[in-house]
Amino acid sequence: MTMSQVAHLNGNGVAYPSEPILANKRFSDIPSAIDIPVQGGLDAEEAVEVNLEDLFEDPTELCTLLENEGAARSFWMIIALAYAKQRKVDHAIEMLTKGLGAMARGGPKEKLSILSCLCWLYLWKSREAPRLIPEGTLVSEARTKDFYLQASTATLNEASRINPSFPPLFLARGVLYLLRASLQPPAKPSGSGSQDQSERLDNLRQAAKCFEDALRVSGGKNMMAVLGKSRAQFSMGRYSDALDGYQEVLLKMPGLTDPDPRIGAGCCFWQLGYKDDAKIAWERSLEINPSSKIANILLGLYYLNSSASLDTSDPKFIALYKKAMTEYTQRAFKLDKDSPLTCATFGGYFLSRKAMPTVESLARKAIELTDVNAVASDGWYLLARKEHLSNETSRSSDFYRRADEARGGGDRGYLPAKFGIAQLQILLNDLDGAKFRLEKIIQHSKNLEAMVLLGTLYAEDVFANQGSGLKEDKSGESKKAIALLETVRMAWKDSKKNTSPDASVLLNLARLYEADQPEKSLQCLQQVEKMEMDEIPDDDRPEDIEDEAVLMDMLREHLPPQLLNNAGCFQYQAEKYHAARGLFQTALSACVKIADRDDTFDTDALVTTISYNLARTYEADNMLDEAKKVYEGLLERHDDYTEANARLAHISLRQSPGDEGPKRITKLIQTDPTNLEVRGLYGWFLSKSKKRSMNIAEDSEQRHYKHTLQHHDKHDRYSLTGMGNIYLTTAREMRRDTDSDKEKRRNMYGKAVEFFDKALQLDPRNAYAAQGIAIALVEDRKEHGTAVQMFTKIRDTVKDSSVLVNLGHLYAELKQYSRAIENYEAALSKDRVNDAQILACLGRVWLLKGKQDKNIAAMKNSLDYSHKARDIAKDQLHFQFNIAFVQIQVAQLVYTLNESQRTLEEVQNAAHGLDEAIESLTTIAQAKNPPYPKNEIEQRANMGRNTMRRQLERAVQSQREYEEKNAAKLHQAREIRQAELKRREEEKRKAEEIALEQKRRIAEERHRMQERDRELAERREEEERKKEELEYTTDEETGEKVKRKKRAGGGKRKKAEEDVETDGTGSGADGYRESGRKSRGKSANRAPASDDEGVAPKKRRKLERKNAGRSESKFKSSEIVVESESEEDAGHHNNEDDARVNGQGGPGSENEEKEDSPMEIDEKVNEDDGNDDDEEDDEANPIKQRQRSTRKKISRAIGSDSEDDEQDGGGVEDLPKTNGSKAPSAGADEGDEDDGMEYATAAPGNDAGSGTVVNGDDDDDDDT
Repeated sequence: MTMSQVAHLNGNGVAYPSEPILANKRFSDIPSAIDIPVQGGLDAEEAVEVNLEDLFEDPTELCTLLENEGAARSFWMIIALAYAKQRKVDHAIEMLTKGLGAMARGGPKEKLSILSCLCWLYLWKSREAPRLIPEGTLVSEARTKDFYLQASTATLNEASRINPSFPPLFLARGVLYLLRASLQPPAKPSGSGSQDQSERLDNLRQAAKCFEDALRVSGGKNMMAVLGKSRAQFSMGRYSDALDGYQEVLLKMPGLTDPDPRIGAGCCFWQLGYKDDAKIAWERSLEINPSSKIANILLGLYYLNSSASLDTSDPKFIALYKKAMTEYTQRAFKLDKDSPLTCATFGGYFLSRKAMPTVESLARKAIELTDVNAVASDGWYLLARKEHLSNETSRSSDFYRRADEARGGGDRGYLPAKFGIAQLQILLNDLDGAKFRLEKIIQHSKNLEAMVLLGTLYAEDVFANQGSGLKEDKSGESKKAIALLETVRMAWKDSKKNTSPDASVLLNLARLYEADQPEKSLQCLQQVEKMEMDEIPDDDRPEDIEDEAVLMDMLREHLPPQLLNNAGCFQYQAEKYHAARGLFQTALSACVKIADRDDTFDTDALVTTISYNLARTYEADNMLDEAKKVYEGLLERHDDYTEANARLAHISLRQSPGDEGPKRITKLIQTDPTNLEVRGLYGWFLSKSKKRSMNIAEDSEQRHYKHTLQHHDKHDRYSLTGMGNIYLTTAREMRRDTDSDKEKRRNMYGKAVEFFDKALQLDPRNAYAAQGIAIALVEDRKEHGTAVQMFTKIRDTVKDSSVLVNLGHLYAELKQYSRAIENYEAALSKDRVNDAQILACLGRVWLLKGKQDKNIAAMKNSLDYSHKARDIAKDQLHFQFNIAFVQIQVAQLVYTLNESQRTLEEVQNAAHGLDEAIESLTTIAQAKNPPYPKNEIEQRANMGRNTMRRQLERAVQSQREYEEKNAAKLHQAREIRQAELKRREEEKRKAEEIALEQKRRIAEERHRMQERDRELAERREEEERKKEELEYTTDEETGEKVKRKKRAGGGKRKKAEEDVETDGTGSGADGYRESGRKSRGKSANRAPASDDEGVAPKKRRKLERKNAGRSESKFKSSEIVVESESEEDAGHHNNEDDARVNGQGGPGSENEEKEDSPMEIDEKVNEDDGNDDDEEDDEANPIKQRQRSTRKKISRAIGSDSEDDEQDGGGVEDLPKTNGSKAPSAGADEGDEDDGMEYATAAPGNDAGSGTVVNGDDDDDDDT
């Protein structure tokens, strides 16, 4: 089985046979006519011919004929199958039923085939029968799917009683279980659904077992059984196993098209997530069988699913949707108008076209004719949507429920049906039920549409509470709404989910964020703005505009003005007045464009609101003239616009607080005295212009607020807060000399807190009331920690300078002067630059900081701020007193500092300031209403005139002397410092020079090393070239350089006829040459050649031993045997190098100096081996025997390989040595006789081979 024939499970594609496949058809074995033999006829071969292609409409006559003639079982079955071929299944069932009666006289086996065929026909009818009893049909006459399944079961049981192992029954029983399972809804997770779950799964398992039995009986050849098993596995959700079965059928029966395994394989791929592979499988099925309705509708669903991920305005969506509906779904509908899946798919199309009668018809067909629960669910859902659009809520709810239960219901069910029920509950105002259902949907599916709907419901609860008089705590609903809608918003960023942003979600989020997080609200509106800009048609987009800001303003003119107005309001709250002003102006231009496009659209309300907001922006940005123009324009259009009048009065108060402002505000309160906004503004005016009085009853502001609360609105929050401020101010100024005064003061604070608390009860977000309570806590109870927390929270809510001023007061009380200064300066920057009170507070806190740190610079800052406050309010004596007081404090601080902590100039300035302070205090004491008692001011002036002036005079003299003495010391120290710096610079310069010199030397050394390396490389290259010239020669024929060839030695080296005898002084390095080459041995003793020329001469061996006097090493042998080289000179040198490396004595090494000469050893050996009686002498002489044993342990053999012997000479091979046994000869020829010789001497008359010498025991001496 090749890989090209096997479909892969990983979704990489499906390979199908490429050869053409002939489509097979059912009933192809039914002949066109049949001859029924006649009993008792004149002719024995007489028969009645029955045309099976043109059968009678009533099979009664045929049944009578077959009964009268006693026709065999096969005739009954063939005629019945001919009826079934023509889709007259009822006639076929009637034929087989009467055939069973006719076969009653026969044996039971005669009935078995008829019963099996009848069972299959009942199963066929079951698939075509309706699931439910049609309307208007009696229950007794209804023929539903369940009816035929019961008939099939009875027939199958009867056949099983005859022969339960009849092979066709296994297949029929499996199909029966499959159809039973199809009528049961999918498994439910828990509760009462557990029984349904086990029943359906049991049916599917029984079906799979039956198919396995059929497959076992057929020896694995029944492909219908494999298809049935795969179908059961698919229904159980085992898609991979099902896919294996379909592919097995496809490989063994590639021509099978009815049923087509490619359809099943494609469905498995779809469920496994490989939708493109599913399309390939279905396209192949359609290619083989173009009339396949299933392949057509499945391909239509594939393209519908592809189009669902695109926006409806996308051109690709239109192409895919058109292809799905017209090319595939419509073709499938033409092939079979009763196909349930096709009807359900077409029903969705007609629902979008609002063709309700057609939707009803198609949905009913899908429900009644299908044996797939999912298709029935789709049919119920179509009916539910139809009734939903028709406002038939009760019928729609029932159909939604049925659609949900058809897919299992409960937590599993059909999500669109559950969502539809939630929508109906919202229409019926069952909001709690809708929320509960949507929350369950979200728990199990995380559906974005359900999140949007549930988040919107929670948001609407919050908005309704904001608009009502009841102030319930809806913070939980607000958090839930924000969490859900933000989840949906984050899902838009996930490209895999392929969801588009929804403006309604962003607008709801903007409203939810409005109170607590206005910056996030603005972000949502900006995102909506971008979405709206993207939808502007190209025709309306301006061209050739390079300035991006101008382009944005022109594009915004095409946006809804409400959106621009809301964005401008958030920019205003963020104090970004320029941006807010631009948005309001653009919104007005957008109103003009809307009016031009649609004359019926009333833009007056929008223009009025946006214009008012624009004027408020001008006012906040201190552009009062522009604001007045806009307000006056609004009043020209709407003269009763009270808010515009109120703002004009406020501007007049700011510009002309003594003339025009009071007149305008008085006129305003007279014009509209019941307006709470106007009354609030008038109360603010009274608080700024009234005269201070310790009697609250005489306070005009208090009387105004009291009148508002008594006669207009007792819950007016502004009046309550104003009353609290009045009592708070009064309590602050009350005397606290006696306990009675303190108690009255405490009660006054308590009344102030009562008003503030009432305002907070009505409006928990009233930051001004909360600020009043915090002030009371600090001033009355000194609870600074609680007050800090409250002011911090208020500061995050209210963007008002008063909060910052109060925080500055509080931090000053806590002696955290740096934080106090920070808050005062922040308050000063908020449109309070010329506020003398804040400047005076800054002067005070800098004074306190300077006294704490004993810092003259801080005192100077205090004096500067005091001067600024006096310059703004020159008629205020207490500001002048503040300057004098700070000047005296500066003089006291300068006097107390050491000479090293001050300068002469600072002492002189302090003395000058003291003189000014004395004059100012004298002037202030003579005033009518001095800020402090007159005698106290005069005493302070006298103290400065008498005591402090003399102190400063002495301080000036001592500071002058100190600085004169210190000047000389400073000059000397400066010179020493300069000298030290110069010395360090000189040392640094010398160190740098030394470092540079070292770097230069290193560079030169590196250069010399590089030159030397280059010379060595050139020399090595030259040597390599010369060596190559020696190794290579020029070929006489080709002229190319070739490696020199070794000269042939004529076989093994032969000994010269006249042997050269060694005289004991020769060396191995001076051995004789043979065939023009040097011998590799260090010394050589040659034996006479044998007289027999046919035998190759044996190799000579030489024994070397170390100094006999040396102690025996712990190793048995320390010599090494190395290979010989074929070169003339290289071999000798290499042997010497190898000996040196391995610690052996080569020529000229230290080992040779300590050892006997090899020739001396050879001479001794020759003397010992000069005759054949040596062994006997050795045995008789124990000393000689011990010497031999010693020599044997240190022996060394030099020989050559057989391969080297064939050429020039013997190499040396190091063979493994054994402990206590001999090793065989490695280099000896086949003719060697004495491989076990201990000493390799060349005695006359012996053929010595190139054997090896091993370290053996004494007992092995005679094993020759």
